Amino acid sequence: MDKQALESLNLSPEMIRAIEDTGYEQFTPIQEKVIPLMMEGKDVIGQSSTGTGKTAAFGIPAIEMIREPGEQADPQVLVLCPTRELAMQVSEELRKFSKYKEGLRVVTVYGGQNIDTQIRALKQSAVVVGTPGRVIDHLRRRTLKLKSIRLAILDEADEMLDMGFIEDIRQILYSCPDERQTALFSATMPPPILRLTQRYLKNPELVKGDEGDTAFHLIDQYYVEVPKSKKAQSVRLLFEQQGASRGLIFCNTKRMVDVLTRELQDMGMRVECLHGDMAQGARTKVMAAFKDGSVNLLVATDVAARGIDASGLDIIINYDIPQDMEYYVHRIGRTGRAGHTGVAFTLVAGSGEFFGLADIADTTGIQLKPYYLNGLEETPEDKFYARNTNRNENGARRDSRPRPSGKNGGRRAENGGNAVLSFDVGSNHDVTERQIVNSILKYSRIKKDEIGEITIKENESLVQMAPDVARHVMRAMQNGTVNDFLVVVKAVSGVKSPREVKEVNAKGEERPSSHRGGRSRNHRGGRNRH
Repeated sequence: MDKQALESLNLSPEMIRAIEDTGYEQFTPIQEKVIPLMMEGKDVIGQSSTGTGKTAAFGIPAIEMIREPGEQADPQVLVLCPTRELAMQVSEELRKFSKYKEGLRVVTVYGGQNIDTQIRALKQSAVVVGTPGRVIDHLRRRTLKLKSIRLAILDEADEMLDMGFIEDIRQILYSCPDERQTALFSATMPPPILRLTQRYLKNPELVKGDEGDTAFHLIDQYYVEVPKSKKAQSVRLLFEQQGASRGLIFCNTKRMVDVLTRELQDMGMRVECLHGDMAQGARTKVMAAFKDGSVNLLVATDVAARGIDASGLDIIINYDIPQDMEYYVHRIGRTGRAGHTGVAFTLVAGSGEFFGLADIADTTGIQLKPYYLNGLEETPEDKFYARNTNRNENGARRDSRPRPSGKNGGRRAENGGNAVLSFDVGSNHDVTERQIVNSILKYSRIKKDEIGEITIKENESLVQMAPDVARHVMRAMQNGTVNDFLVVVKAVSGVKSPREVKEVNAKGEERPSSHRGGRSRNHRGGRNRH
């Protein structure tokens, strides 16, 4: 890299030497834009896809701003990350930039590691990188003090929001000095993230490191229509026919991750799984095998895949269409990194899943192209299976035609819409209309166009639909969640509540249906995500 360009940024000789050791030939767009701004002490909002070099963009100024490392006991820089894997990855990168800064210690704190070890490491640490839950733990134990923080960084803020860390983030930032510098990095900018920036950043500079969606548009995106009974086989064929060497497969549930991993292993593929039930030691072992090439394919849930070092991925496969369409952007953004092209495939089994393709197009503005997979011919048995699994509760075939237009992105209640259901979550819980719709579809299996107008208030959301549909939704969602909050769903008008609707048990006796209410969350903002 041009030494004059580095010196023009007023970087120290130690930092210039560390950058040269990394082998950087040139800065990425986000690094070119963010580093000078942060070196000037400005607050920054960085909107950039995964893999565009944002860790170096904030890491270089973060290390440079440390004063007298080792002599001040309390940390001066705090970096918050959504997962322990990402926290470890960021720490490793920061240590590369601080290697010639004598006495400067970068400490990582996250759940799953012995907290006493972390407490000892935190003494005289200059930079702390951690997950919000574990940082809150240390704050409560008073083993971490933030009174000397000069720079706070939120990395992958949208993912931390999705995981339910919003209250933890607010508490942590409140514990930092008001005069600090703050930088926030996020692939997407949903309204809750924008509210965070308005509340906690001062006159921030907005930087789009990849000109918005440039990296996203470098990815070739296809859908593959397959018989449901041959979805696993289609994964193997895609991987082989694409000549892929490293890939990532996304499933919506931990159970499907386990099932698919076993099926692919039985086919002789070098594949392992990642999900939230795995101990940290097992996760570390899997990631080491993926990194050294002894495993070339990972099957994961959305949450488990966060923080994976996805460098070198050449194929992404959506085995399940994501329930939240923002996950689609995060999933496929793990290929096509650092200016390289990538490819992503979404499997579609049955006409009902074509609604998911419409949602992807609505969210991203991109129409996925069809991809015809050789060697996966449909048999009469497959067609019989598809006919009998693509029916709604009344035995009628689901309509695969485009949804009719109407309010709220084309949704309307076709048979009246004169019932209103109340969900006891709202804008104070960072709930979005899309999340409400996806939850209703997930639990009740109704058609999307049976959901009418949605009104989101501070602590309540109102949904219109036909009375018979509303009764079914209330029953289906008695233990349902929206944005991972356990919700109470009740009728405001036009339909009786489940307590009033009699059901018939296995013996033919009438009984009132049970109803469980109460909204709950795990401690420290943890969610009930897969």
